[in-house]
Amino acid sequence: MYLSVWTVLFISACSSDKKSSVKQEKFPVTNPIVMDMPYTHDYVAHIQSLQHVELRTRVKGYIEKIHVDEGDSVKDGQILFSISRKEYEVNLLKTKAMQKSAIADAKTAELDLQNVKILVEKNIVSKTALEMAQAKLDAFRAKVDEAQSQVTSAKLNLSYTVIKAPFDGIIDRIPNKVGSLVDEGTLLTTISDNTRVFAYFNVPEKEYLEFTTIMDSGKENDVVFVLANNQIHKYKGCIETVAGKIDKTTGNIAFRASFPNPDLLLKHGSSGEVRIIKEERGALIIPQKATFEIQDKIYVFTVDSDNIVKMRSVVPKLRVPQLYVIESGLSSNDRIVYEGIQLVKEGDKIIPEMVPMKQILTEQSKSQTMFTVQN
Repeated sequence: MYLSVWTVLFISACSSDKKSSVKQEKFPVTNPIVMDMPYTHDYVAHIQSLQHVELRTRVKGYIEKIHVDEGDSVKDGQILFSISRKEYEVNLLKTKAMQKSAIADAKTAELDLQNVKILVEKNIVSKTALEMAQAKLDAFRAKVDEAQSQVTSAKLNLSYTVIKAPFDGIIDRIPNKVGSLVDEGTLLTTISDNTRVFAYFNVPEKEYLEFTTIMDSGKENDVVFVLANNQIHKYKGCIETVAGKIDKTTGNIAFRASFPNPDLLLKHGSSGEVRIIKEERGALIIPQKATFEIQDKIYVFTVDSDNIVKMRSVVPKLRVPQLYVIESGLSSNDRIVYEGIQLVKEGDKIIPEMVPMKQILTEQSKSQTMFTVQN
């Protein structure tokens, strides 16, 4: 019995020594911070010119002269192409001659009608002769109208041999060269007015509803265009129109933004991204590195007043580089493990070392001042 008691005491002492030998580790912790956070949404977009028109021939002929070169800047009304016009000039002369002949025939018929009227009054000829003379005059007058329309058509066809710029713009590729035979409707070139451009992009339905809330509140968002080389177009734009319906297959709705383009850097068909700058007011922010994911849910390790680690689920509202904006699950009074979350577990007691969230943000702001929302 004596030996058993000492055995129990010895085991208890060993167990107590083992517990006391467990060393508490130091871990950086921080508090979520509440602040207004600017952030951006990027959307893939393609550019269309303010005006982009195909110039096609309206008559058949040979290209006699090309007055411009590809890429030239042209003015409204400037001559661009000349099509062979000889046959159209001849046709105009021919139709004018036919018109003169028709006018002469009509005048003769009118004189004949006057003579027949005199004869009818003297009862020399019947009224039938008068009706026939009137019908003859009407027929010749119709031929005059027909000849006039042919002259007008010939003049139009002759004018179509000179192709002019419909507005100020930039000339695109010219596929047919001098001497080429072109038919009616052949593409000569395209002309684009790039002084202002439209960027078309698609927005998911959820984000569209956020847009409408902001638009209805009267707050204007800054809109910038990110070029294919990741450079920012130096002129800010604005959202002008929204499509009338949501695409059922994609769940997106089409938006259009307009951008000034005085240096003509943006071209019709260019691609890039529309970046919309927003601000989340009163956002509760934590570092992404303080979180971990289990079965599609986001968790953090909180530290209570006894420095005991507890796992807690949080609901993010926005995910931006290195940060989460939290919708629910935390408050600014909570302490969370900032680094080393893979080394702790539920129930561990730690020695917390406070790292102010402002310090963390200051370090991150050295590399970026604006955060882009991540999907």
